[in-house]
Order: sequence, then structure tokens, then C-alpha cells
Amino acid sequence: MLKRLVLIVTATIFFNSSLTLAESKKPKPPDKFPPSPLEITTPDPLLPRSPKDKQPLTLEERQKLEPALDALNEEAAAKLQAGDNVGAFEIWNRELRLRRFFGSLAEVQALSRVGAVAWNQNDSQEVQYINQRLQTIQKQLESQKISAQTDLELWRSLGQAYQNVRSFKLAIEAYDQVLLAVRQQKDTAELVQTLQTIGEIHLSWFDYPKAAPIYEELLSLATSQGERVKEVTYLQRLAEIYAQTQQPQESLNVLNKLVEIYVHENNLTEIPVLKLAIASNYESLAKKDPNLVVEAFKTYQEAYTTAWQLQEYVRAGEALQKLIALYRSQGQIDEALQTSQIIVDTQAQAANFYGMMQAYDQIGQLYVEHKDYPQALTAFKKGLELAQQLKHEEAYFNEQIAKVSKANL
Repeated sequence: MLKRLVLIVTATIFFNSSLTLAESKKPKPPDKFPPSPLEITTPDPLLPRSPKDKQPLTLEERQKLEPALDALNEEAAAKLQAGDNVGAFEIWNRELRLRRFFGSLAEVQALSRVGAVAWNQNDSQEVQYINQRLQTIQKQLESQKISAQTDLELWRSLGQAYQNVRSFKLAIEAYDQVLLAVRQQKDTAELVQTLQTIGEIHLSWFDYPKAAPIYEELLSLATSQGERVKEVTYLQRLAEIYAQTQQPQESLNVLNKLVEIYVHENNLTEIPVLKLAIASNYESLAKKDPNLVVEAFKTYQEAYTTAWQLQEYVRAGEALQKLIALYRSQGQIDEALQTSQIIVDTQAQAANFYGMMQAYDQIGQLYVEHKDYPQALTAFKKGLELAQQLKHEEAYFNEQIAKVSKANL
């Protein structure tokens, strides 16, 4: 009994001692974010002095260092081409550390260049390092009150660098500074360029509400300067924006302007698509103002007529399908039937046998709603003939024929 007790006590002491030892030797958790290689301050053989020396380089020192940094860039690119990504970014980071001795603009442009490569290589850690450094530079500029009015090129380069590493929110902040400066300078060309850049960033993030006023301003500038090509481009952007944000009235305004331009230029090929979109907006607005249903009918008919004249039979068929759906929603079955018959002719012109088959199916369904079973049976049989030629949906049409035949008894 005593021997067993001694063994238990000994084991307990050993276990506790081992636990204490294990705790004392427990490794420290690694840093969540390793230090940025862009902030290393160890001396570099290419530098004539310590990195901690804040004195700017002399002209002679700059002329000596610049080709050496260009050589580093070429060496890094060669390593990346050879598949040594780690080695490439080690060299690029060295180059970036040294570029800051040429001033903020040179450093930001280098960060922008390497940042684009890092993003394309999916190197998220390198992108993070560059992003952090760009933010540090921005804070320094702000603390030194260096605005875009003071250094427009620097702030524009900063915005581009943020774009290259996909920090779009920070890019907008930088471009907002540029926008403020070019407005005060009344530089129209710079204003247009900056607005275009901001608009594209908003669209790339699907931020349509913020993109809308940007493109409205660009449209106003293009219209006032008589730049028709740009005017059309901005109207097309706005049409997309208002469609995405479900603003039918604003969309109508834009689409009608596009129609006016295309008609004036006798460019009718775009009209059917625009008319379809306009009619759809009238349908949306008619939910609150039923009187606008008439405008929807009228515009769908215009879309069909124009498409037919242009021999765009597929588009003409699309307009007729929209008309039929609208007639049905208004309970106008007879009008829907008449329009369905026109679809058959339209699809025949387009040699679209599948479309003809669908049209006969639609006619059959409409006659069933009308309880005109003989006519429905005729339509479904014509649809079956086409289905057999296409070897498609034969079972479906046989089923419809059986149902209608039974109802017709």
C-alpha cells in the first residue's frame, strides 16, 4: 500500500513538473502582421549614407543611384519571368525603399508600378505592404498641407496607385482632392478626365447611385461643348445606371435623348432596342399612373414597326411578345391573339422555326383562355408539326392536343 502511494505521489510531481516546463517553453505566438519590408532601415550598399539620414540626395548622388534602381527593377522583372516570385518582390521592395529618396512622386509612381504587378500575381501580402505605404504618404501630405492644388501630379499618381492595388475607396479620396483642384483651376480637360476616372471606379464597384451624378455632369459638359460621340457614351452609361437603380423616369429621359440623336443622325439600327427599353419604363410607371399604359402600347408598336422595316425579325418578334404580355395583363385577349398571328409571320420571315413553334403554343394557350377549343386544337397541331421537324417538345404538344380534345367533347 505504501509503495503504491509513493508511486502515485512521484507520478503527480513528475506530471506537474512536466506541465510547468511545457508552459515555460511554450513558443510565443507569431506576429499577426510581420513588419513591412518597405520600412526596413538597415543601410543599403547603394546609398551614400544611412537611411536614417533625412537629408535629400545631391544631384550627383541621384544621378548615380537612379540607373542602379532601374537595374533593380529589370532584375526583379527577370526573376518574376523565371518564376521566382519571392526573389522578385524582395528586389522590388529594396528598390521601393530606395525610391523614397527621390521624393514622394517618384516613390508613389514606383509603388503604383509594383502594386499592379503584385495584384496581378495575387500576392495579397505585398499588396498590403504597398497599400500601407501609400496611406502613410497620404497622411504625410495631409499633415504637411500638400493638397492637389499644390501638387496635382502627385495626388493623381496617388489615386492611380490606389486603383492598381484595388483600394477604390482610398482612390476616390485622392481623386476627390484632384477634382477640387481642377474645378478651381477651371481646367475643363482635367475636369473631364478626373470625372471619367471617378465614374469608372464607381461603376467597377457597382455603386450606381454615386456614379449617376458624375455621368450627369459629364453629359452636361459634352452637350455644352457639342461633343456628340461623348454625349452618346455618357447617355448609354446613364441608361445602364438608371436601369440598375430602377429609376424609370430618369431612364426615360436618357433613352429619349438617345433616340433623338440616332434619328437625327439617321442611325435607325439602334432604335428598336431603345424603344423596347422606353416601353418597359412606361410599363413600370403605369403601375402608379395607368394612363401611361397607352404610351407603353404605342412604343412597343413603334419598336416592332422599326425592327420590321430594318428586317430585324428577331427584334420585331421580341417587341410583339412584349405587346402580347401587355395585352394579356390588360385582359385584351382578342388583341393578344391578333398579335400572336403576326408573330408567326415574323418568325417565318426570320426562318425561326423554334420561334414559330413557340408562337403556335402561345396562340393555343390564348384560345384555351378564350374557351375556343377548336381554334386551340388547330394551333397546337401546327405547333406539333414544327416540333416533329425540330424533334423537340413533341410530347408537350401531344399532351396539349389530348387535353384540348377532351375539353372539346
